[in-house]
Amino acid sequence: MPWPTAIKLHRASRVLEITFDSGETFRLPAEFLRVHSPSAEVQGHGPSQRVLQLNKQLVNISAVVPMGNYAVQLDFDDGHNTGLFSWETLYDFGCHQTEYWQNYLDALAAAGHPYTAAPA
Repeated sequence: MPWPTAIKLHRASRVLEITFDSGETFRLPAEFLRVHSPSAEVQGHGPSQRVLQLNKQLVNISAVVPMGNYAVQLDFDDGHNTGLFSWETLYDFGCHQTEYWQNYLDALAAAGHPYTAAPA
């Protein structure tokens, strides 16, 4: 499992950049991280309890709080801060970002909530 060597929050662009000792660097948008939060509030206690997150286009990360040697807690400016993002989770998000984002967009469409991107 790759280990993070740098984590940088880019507030202006609403992106968390994380570099791993494998040489890979991922730029994960705050919106992506918020709608995929590993918290029970988002994930529920099983796949059938997952809560589709809506209208998070403008969400930002207000703080990145280290949790031991295994994770960070991301404090989002919409008040959400209960998800612990392990290194494994962040690496997985980076590797599968396109696929996970498309799954989210498909879930929005299936629920009748067309996606509108935030203004640049």
